[in-house]
Amino acid sequence: MEMDRSRAWLAAMLLALAALYAVWFLGDRHYTAVLLVFCLPPVLLSLGVLVRRTSAAFWAGVFALFWFAHAVMVAWSRPAEAGYAWGGIVLSVGIVLATSWPALRGRFRKKA
Repeated sequence: MEMDRSRAWLAAMLLALAALYAVWFLGDRHYTAVLLVFCLPPVLLSLGVLVRRTSAAFWAGVFALFWFAHAVMVAWSRPAEAGYAWGGIVLSVGIVLATSWPALRGRFRKKA
C-alpha cells in the first residue's frame, strides 16, 4: 500500500515537472527540442513507474539531481525565470524523496 502511494506521488511529480518545463519554455523558438530534452524524459519515467519498472524509479532519482542543479543555476542567474526554477527545485527534491521513501521507511521502521 505504501509502495503504491509513493509510486503514484512519484509519477505525479514527474508529470508535473514535464508540464512545468512545457509551460516554462512555451514560445521558445526551439520548442520541439525543449519537448524532447526536458519534457519527454519525465513523461517516459512516469510511465515506467506506473508499470512498476524498478529501474524507472532509480533513473528518476538520478535525473532529478540534474533537474535540481539546472533549476538552482537558473534561479541564481536569471531572476526573471526564478519562479519556474523554484518550481523545478521543489519538484526535483520531491522526486528524490519519493524515490527514496520506501527504502527509508523500511530502514527506520520499528521491528516487531
